[in-house]
Amino acid sequence: MKVVVERGDGARVIRFSAPRWMVSVAVGALGLALIAGGAWYRDYASLRGQRAEFVALQVRLAEQRLVFDAFQERVAQIRAEVDSWRGLHDRIWAPFGPEAGQEHRGTAIGGRSASPASIPEDSASGTVEELERLASVVGEETQSLRTLERYVEKAGRVLGALPSRWPVRGPVNSEFGRRSSPWADDALEAHSGMDIGAARGTPVVAPASGIVVFAGSQPEYGVTLIIDHGNDIKTLYGHLTRVDVAAEQKVERGQVVAHTGNTGRSSGPHLHYEIQVKGQPVNPRSYLWD
Repeated sequence: MKVVVERGDGARVIRFSAPRWMVSVAVGALGLALIAGGAWYRDYASLRGQRAEFVALQVRLAEQRLVFDAFQERVAQIRAEVDSWRGLHDRIWAPFGPEAGQEHRGTAIGGRSASPASIPEDSASGTVEELERLASVVGEETQSLRTLERYVEKAGRVLGALPSRWPVRGPVNSEFGRRSSPWADDALEAHSGMDIGAARGTPVVAPASGIVVFAGSQPEYGVTLIIDHGNDIKTLYGHLTRVDVAAEQKVERGQVVAHTGNTGRSSGPHLHYEIQVKGQPVNPRSYLWD
């Protein structure tokens, strides 16, 4: 095979002759080079794509790491909050007695959470276990709250019947207990209630719901009202001007039931307020919540 190279002006004619085998080798080498170059370029392009995916994966892993660290911190906060429920749980159940609460608790949790820097490679499984423990405790507390709801519902009916509200607002002129007699000098007497100062005609409200068991006059207290609140608790209101309810009538908390006055054995307008438990007078302040 001969190759002739000539310029446009006909100068510098180059003749090159090569045997057939050399041309065949050259063509074969060129083909192999093209094939190898194509394979290399394909691998190079694939590696570039994989590198781009790897960089994107690294960015995504970094973002997920931040989310995971924040999740770990939040789990630790929730665990601390759940741990604090223990004392709160005991304080809530204390008024109902130890037999009312749940003595045997489930899986306990506690301890210090690992910092993000010290989280091992298998922390995901540890986090799942932690979540399982939290879910178990939350489930127990949910059951406890449902039990407490039933107790509170029952207790609420009892609390609603307690005379915990002031029947009238005013200065307390005389407390419950021993006092100097207003009728005899240097003499002591037992005072069975509280004398609350109030102008004549001041509305008197029921401190709790109940049934009127007496509405009339007595020698000691003049115009008198007695309400039975159930559970062996009654309230007495003395020295009234008038009573606005009748015997056997049901009254509600906050309802106006009478008006203050100066009837009976009284030295001036006021309300004699008395609480009786099983027929015995007790200090009304033990029942007042405000």
